[in-house]
Amino acid sequence: MTASKKSSTHHFNVAQLRIDLWNRLRSQLHVHQKEGKSGVNSASNKSVLELLDDISIVEKYYSFPGKKRVKKLQEIVKNEEYYTASTRVNEFVRQVVSESYRSNPGLISSDFDEENTGGESSDHSHKGGNKNHFEVLFVDDLSRHEEEAMRSKIAELREEDEHLLYDIIVQHSFQDALIALLLNYNIQAVVIRYAPPYASDNIETLLKPFLGYIHDLNFSNVSEEDLGPILGKIIKLFRPELDIYYVTDTALLQLKDSTVKNFRRIFYRKDDIQELHLAILRGIRERYKTPFFTALKEYSQKPVGVFHAMPISRGNSVFKSRWIRDFGQFYGRNLCLAETSSTTGGLDSLLQPTGSLKTAQEMASKAYGSKRTFFVTNGTSTSNKIVQQALVEPGDLVLIDRDCHKSHHYGLVLAGALPVYLDSYPIEKYSMYGAVPLEEIKHTLLELKKAGRLDKVKMLLLTNCTFDGLVYNVEKVMEEVLAIKPDIIFLWDEAWFAFAGFTYTYKQRTGMFVANKLYNKYRSEGYREKYKAHVESLGEGELPSMPDPDKVKIRVYSTQSTHKTLSSFRQGSMIHIWDEEYRRLVSDSFQEAYMTHTSTSPNYQILASMDAGRRQVQFEGYELVEKSIELAMSIRAKIHDHPQLHKYFRVLTVRDFIPDQFRKSGLDEYYTDDHGWNRMEDAWEHDEFVLDPTKITLAVGLSGIDGDTFKNEYLMDQYNIQINKTSRNSILFMTSIGTTRGSVAYLVNTLLQIAAKLDEEQPAMNKKEKEILENRIHSLMEDVPPLPDFSRFHSTFQAVAGVRGGDIRQAYFLAYKSDNCEYIALDDCLDVIEGGRELVSTTFVIPYPPGFPVLVPGQVISKEIIKFLLALDVKEIHGYRPELGLKVFTEEVLDSRGKMPAHAESIAGIKD
Repeated sequence: MTASKKSSTHHFNVAQLRIDLWNRLRSQLHVHQKEGKSGVNSASNKSVLELLDDISIVEKYYSFPGKKRVKKLQEIVKNEEYYTASTRVNEFVRQVVSESYRSNPGLISSDFDEENTGGESSDHSHKGGNKNHFEVLFVDDLSRHEEEAMRSKIAELREEDEHLLYDIIVQHSFQDALIALLLNYNIQAVVIRYAPPYASDNIETLLKPFLGYIHDLNFSNVSEEDLGPILGKIIKLFRPELDIYYVTDTALLQLKDSTVKNFRRIFYRKDDIQELHLAILRGIRERYKTPFFTALKEYSQKPVGVFHAMPISRGNSVFKSRWIRDFGQFYGRNLCLAETSSTTGGLDSLLQPTGSLKTAQEMASKAYGSKRTFFVTNGTSTSNKIVQQALVEPGDLVLIDRDCHKSHHYGLVLAGALPVYLDSYPIEKYSMYGAVPLEEIKHTLLELKKAGRLDKVKMLLLTNCTFDGLVYNVEKVMEEVLAIKPDIIFLWDEAWFAFAGFTYTYKQRTGMFVANKLYNKYRSEGYREKYKAHVESLGEGELPSMPDPDKVKIRVYSTQSTHKTLSSFRQGSMIHIWDEEYRRLVSDSFQEAYMTHTSTSPNYQILASMDAGRRQVQFEGYELVEKSIELAMSIRAKIHDHPQLHKYFRVLTVRDFIPDQFRKSGLDEYYTDDHGWNRMEDAWEHDEFVLDPTKITLAVGLSGIDGDTFKNEYLMDQYNIQINKTSRNSILFMTSIGTTRGSVAYLVNTLLQIAAKLDEEQPAMNKKEKEILENRIHSLMEDVPPLPDFSRFHSTFQAVAGVRGGDIRQAYFLAYKSDNCEYIALDDCLDVIEGGRELVSTTFVIPYPPGFPVLVPGQVISKEIIKFLLALDVKEIHGYRPELGLKVFTEEVLDSRGKMPAHAESIAGIKD
């Protein structure tokens, strides 16, 4: 898919536009109702009808209220029955905003339908709530009579006690089908009926700004017989969680393999509609299954006699206690009933799953697009260590972004691999690092190749997305790195990006999606021909910039903190694997690493939450992620537009985070005064780095309050608002699938209250107080300490003299002997360095913020690093004790180990 050109609108998406149109209609009808017929002029009535025309363009893609009800409203308004119209619109708005009809279809009034034939509101005969309501998209150029006949037949097939209830929406063209899938979150299955026409007659100016990739697709010259299979392929790419069915007249032997694999099942027109109906329900039921969660619920209800460990199991030690009964009352009896270490009785072993856990992980693998998925119950810190221990050996080189999470650095210590640290570009004004430019990665690989060390390179490890929301162009990075090192392993730390696989714009920049895409690309004949032509076009000494299809191996691992952005209990994490060499090279070592770090008594509630969370993202992941993005954009717009907030606070833009040279699209802000929302699809497809809009960095320095104080003393202490992180002059909010519109309103209101207090305080300041405030603001916004790059490893800890790559494991354990170390006061370090001594760190030194190591074991301490530490005004620096100073190696131990001993060389793996 090609991205659309940048366009803008004052609504971020169609969901906002839709609600706005209905609310405007409600307001106008309310006025008409009060005025009565005599008070309504023709121009005013025309305005209502124009609104209904716009609404009809949008409602074509939804079953409720849907096009039929809009048409009936138009007739009522033309008859000037304003009371009836107003009553109906009020009902629609209430149900659309609350989405109550989706869990209780009986709320939809049947008396408003033209015919009660099981059509758009055919579920209202099912009384009561607790129904799961969804929609099925039929793509076929049906006449109205054929459409109603099909609705009636499906209505007849429904069982009274079925909790899965669906309406159908019919779209008559290829383009309309894709628009419906983009706009309508409630679609869970698609039925493509043979040969739909291509063009839509509903792509009006109203919708064009929101159509993104769909608007730029062009299959107008493709025969209608081929459009059905092509549509199936695009849906599989765009919304792979959906069940897709194909109804055709083409003989089975004439169907292409590529067509068959894109559909869950293929039907023929002569097949009874009953089989299609049952297939749709079966597909939904299969996704609805939660093997481990269900097994745990069933186990908790068994009358079990407990004669093993864990007195808390069944709740006996809690609810019979006089002293901790309140603990049980707080958490509830089910928590204790489900607390067990049993691996039988329907349950399973995480270390060697064969039953419900095995199935749950296989279903998660399908949902997340991996070849294999493993559940981890002690966080992504452990997931990272498992992957590293499984894949790298002592002496292997790992290219790693220096400002990644500390678990990666400790993982290298455990594995004995040699890190080659990569520097991210700095965002000095806000005391942050960005991400590692691709040129830096390629330059480092070519440098190692020149030094004869490329064969030792095993892995590239990058954080995607970063804490602050910077996201790599994963496809571009992998392609250009594989051209240099075709067997390299990629580890994408997607701790903050688990949600990204469930909406198309985001998923393009995830490890699993790109791995699958490149695997298929490199095995195609078309790519092989392009590569051959590329090689033939190279001049003497030029290196190919495309991976060799005969040498390239797709080996990708992603670690995700499910609990950070999706529904899972704390420490729920997943390891996703797309490695074509896994069975041959990795499976045994991975199992050993998994056994090393995984408890024999994992928390079953965490595992059950990941199983249930998988069900959620398969049914509503697309909807929830899109809504979390919409809410994030709303926060950005509200803070940007409010003059009182803008005096003290500023949401950092794409331009603030990403230098111009990394933004080919030219997108520099998501929202502007003049044009409203800029579409982001082009940037997310092409730019080297993009900014995840759900990570909202608010610069607070203009208030004179530093980030840490603003977080703790204002947001948390006064308003009970939790945020993610701070820098010297900023704070980071994030929206997730759990963010509500009410919480967004509360946040904005809180910021307004803080701004109002500042407005009151500042005029009352005396001259000296104002001077102190101005100096404070200047210090926070202008006197920012320069961010240091990684210096180098001391020669003692270099694998090969003068070549990048250091043995932090050797340095880490050398520091275990106190005689090898000494402390130097931070204030004295610059003088010591000026005197000619090299100071070498014995430990990881990690200030919070920014929250990554500015020093690692074996690293030379540069003057820039000392100046940075001296300028920091944060209270928390791990690995540094201010009363003692920096812990460094003694000169004697460095002199005595100027050359690594033979056993160290062997450990480091540098012998040929």
